Amino acid sequence: MSTLQGAAQAQLRQLVEQIERLEQEKKALADDIRDKYIEAKGVGFDVKVLRKIIQLRKKSKNERQEEESILEVYLHALGMLATDTSRYDSAADQMLDAAE
Repeated sequence: MSTLQGAAQAQLRQLVEQIERLEQEKKALADDIRDKYIEAKGVGFDVKVLRKIIQLRKKSKNERQEEESILEVYLHALGMLATDTSRYDSAADQMLDAAE
């Protein structure tokens, strides 16, 4: 196995150090996000719902609608679908549209 040239060694070291620095920043950001969820919980917000909202806001309206349609089919197949969910769907759509 051959050894790396001096320039390649320096470049490798630099890349490794940059990756390590980015990993530290990522951990710090994850800690900040965790703290925000703790803060939200402290003032009475449901953290599970907040996480779901964040997940939904990452998706386009079409992606959300497609996912909701598939969910509705699955729930219906399992006998878990309420008889009139349209009022809930439209209210949820309005809330998500307002958030965008």
